Amino acid sequence: MKKSSCVFAVMLSLLSGCSLVADRHIEWETVEPGSFPVLKAVGYAPMSQQPGSNDQERMLLAMKASKLEAYRELAEQVYGQRINAEANMQQVLIGDDQLNASVSGIIRGARVVKTYPVGDIYATELELDFKQVYELYLNSQPTRRIKNVKYY
Repeated sequence: MKKSSCVFAVMLSLLSGCSLVADRHIEWETVEPGSFPVLKAVGYAPMSQQPGSNDQERMLLAMKASKLEAYRELAEQVYGQRINAEANMQQVLIGDDQLNASVSGIIRGARVVKTYPVGDIYATELELDFKQVYELYLNSQPTRRIKNVKYY
């Protein structure tokens, strides 16, 4: 009796294993979104507050700082902002109140539209066209959906 139950178990496992063999071919196609937004951001930096030994160095540093500020603003639009707030209360009086904000992300495909001084402030305008972001994404990880399934 034991021998026949072992043989039956082996045959059952072999038969069930046959149904797990790949018996279909799936074709995939990419799915393009219906519309692509264009995000815009402006970054500002004061020239007089920049460290530097002369006006040219301060202007170059303000240009870089305004560009980084514009990228930060784009990242906020794309990824959102993480807000952490904390308030301490002692004897029914607010003693210490803290608010922290941070943003983290990668921006690809942004382009500088314009960079210019406005008085003592340097401004940089950036633009992020999601059509270009989508094309960059397709080159790295295409979005796919099932196009056709053939069963054999």
